[in-house]
Amino acid sequence: MKVITDNEILIRLLFFFGALAVVGVWEVISPRRSLTCSRLKRWPSNLSMAVLNTFILRLIVPTTAIGFAFLVNERSWGLLSQVDLSVSIEIILSVLLLDLAIYLQHVAFHRVPILWRVHRTHHADLDVDVSTGARFHPIEIIISMGFKFAVIALVGVPAVAILIFEVLLNATAMFNHGNIFLGSKVDRFLRTLVVTPDMHRIHHSIFPEETNSNFGFNLPWWDRMFGTYRPNSKVDQRKMTIGLEIFRDGKYSRLNWLLALPFLSDKKNSTNQNSNFP
Repeated sequence: MKVITDNEILIRLLFFFGALAVVGVWEVISPRRSLTCSRLKRWPSNLSMAVLNTFILRLIVPTTAIGFAFLVNERSWGLLSQVDLSVSIEIILSVLLLDLAIYLQHVAFHRVPILWRVHRTHHADLDVDVSTGARFHPIEIIISMGFKFAVIALVGVPAVAILIFEVLLNATAMFNHGNIFLGSKVDRFLRTLVVTPDMHRIHHSIFPEETNSNFGFNLPWWDRMFGTYRPNSKVDQRKMTIGLEIFRDGKYSRLNWLLALPFLSDKKNSTNQNSNFP
């Protein structure tokens, strides 16, 4: 286990670029939708956000989530340190609780206006493809890391469970943002196990009631459990409009505008995009 956690960065990079490459090639071979904006205009900015976020986190946060988990375990913090469970059960429980926590965090980023302003950098993309899975504002990444630290301390998550969860989350985020064709039968089956591209793409619809549904990134069960699951979009997935009504200009695909989005005015829409939250 220690060998694995000691090589955290290498393992995460391998899975990130591996998933990016596989889904990226899949999008070219078998796309689900025609793109409205060229990859050359979107990908450099979207992927630059991932690089920038990594740099900022290393600059601001003194340790990684795995490093913090080691500290938590050494000091016997968290609920799992108070019970006698096997390592495998602790890992499974931890991954499930972390996924639930990320689901609840995602809901909060839609429901709380100040958090929505930060999160809309992700939703302003005019297309959804594998690069969208890396398009998050640095402020959101910092808030998310702080929330994750709190969950780790509360639960007492083992370090190896953090690595497993992060690898799964990164890989599934690349997959479910992918502009890839699966077929209806395959999609229906996979939705019982993981969030599929067609399920998550509804979350990126221009209609607020669709944007405020299907919050899961990894496991699809939480949406069904908490009543936020929407099986189908209003219009055919190939024709649905992606993004936000107030940011339709192509300039918002540039990196400087992505960083500025949380601070821009909502003049075109006086009510928040998430005002129709169920």
